[in-house]
Amino acid sequence: MKPIITVNNLSKQYRIGAREEGYTTLRESLVQAVRAPFKRIRSRRRNANNGMVWALKDINFEVQPGEVVGIVGPNGAGKSTLLKILSRITKPTTGAVDLYGRVRSLLEVGTGFHPELTGRENVYLNGAIMGMTRAEIEGKFEEIVAFAEVGKFLDTPVKRYSSGMNLRLAFAVAAHLEPEILIVDEVLAVGDAAFQEKCLGKMDKVAKEGRTVLFVSHNLATVQHLCNRAILLQGGRITATGQPSEVIGHYLSDATSESKVDISDWPDRETSGEARLVEFEIRDEIGQLAKGIRVGGSVVFTLRAEFYQPIVDPCFGVTVHNSLGEPILDLRSSHSGLRLGRVHRHLSITARIDNIGLYPGRYFLSPWITDARVVRNVDWAKLCCTLQIDPAPGPYGDLKLNLAYGKYWVQSNWMVNGSAKYS
Repeated sequence: MKPIITVNNLSKQYRIGAREEGYTTLRESLVQAVRAPFKRIRSRRRNANNGMVWALKDINFEVQPGEVVGIVGPNGAGKSTLLKILSRITKPTTGAVDLYGRVRSLLEVGTGFHPELTGRENVYLNGAIMGMTRAEIEGKFEEIVAFAEVGKFLDTPVKRYSSGMNLRLAFAVAAHLEPEILIVDEVLAVGDAAFQEKCLGKMDKVAKEGRTVLFVSHNLATVQHLCNRAILLQGGRITATGQPSEVIGHYLSDATSESKVDISDWPDRETSGEARLVEFEIRDEIGQLAKGIRVGGSVVFTLRAEFYQPIVDPCFGVTVHNSLGEPILDLRSSHSGLRLGRVHRHLSITARIDNIGLYPGRYFLSPWITDARVVRNVDWAKLCCTLQIDPAPGPYGDLKLNLAYGKYWVQSNWMVNGSAKYS
């Protein structure tokens, strides 16, 4: 079977650190114009690659018709750059992409919409761009409007839409105008949970109809459920491809299993630059460094951070993820009512969790800091270390704690003729 997408030796280079210059006089501009050719020659001689970075390097893969391919990787891996090249939004530096079929992309909220046109006009415009006749668009129009749930605002310019309304209509257009190739970035995270489920269901249906889907997401469980193949991008290169479960396992294998971790240079993070988490510790209930604990035991997390700008009442937290990277526990300092005041220097903060009831297995941890006043991320080191939960001896030691039946173990009391029996 002939591939519907072929990517050959694809690379993309960007120039970074370009410095903006201030306003100049006419005389200064004329002098600079005369000097410019000589300055460029000297600059090239000094360092031909100064300020350049490869967002993608030597990417090769094929996608067959009807495949649903998930693209995963840390922030800055090149995922969005790859989708922009596949969508013809940007050109590659080297290499080539061959696409056989109509492509529809949803890379950011409102992709392909003209802000001055109404929702109705944008539906017809997008259909025309994809080469559809007016009759074909009209045949899908009612279905698009019903899916997007923006009927009341259909004749309102989309510049007045909220981000959620923009997303609803953009996804409805992308999925219902029957492209052979549907490309979707992490933009679905903007919508509410119900609409996300609706979108994923539609993508599943699109795939079963034989169309091709490329899907970028940090939700690894969704990638495993929706996709029949996955590609892992790291540092602009493909480091793994194959079954989603295998690729996800490879991706998560970078998380350290040490009990004391330097995370100051952890690459997969979102940060505002105001503060940075530099160290993370895991200790048991008696204060000893520990890589894991037993079911029903206690664990102590210590987060150390450096603050470069003052923040009032920052909130510290740790997200616990399962083996697919799904968040299953949200631990945060604000839950205990802790208020830190104005923080402007190094800080160490500790959280103790007693009687943790996670089932035996390997879990992933993402420590973070937020500015609780405006609800925004200050620093978030994603999936940087692991916590091992071991089976526990004792009255519940022979319980079959199988993750197929649950995620948490909770002590329960059972009675027989008034006598307490403990599980």
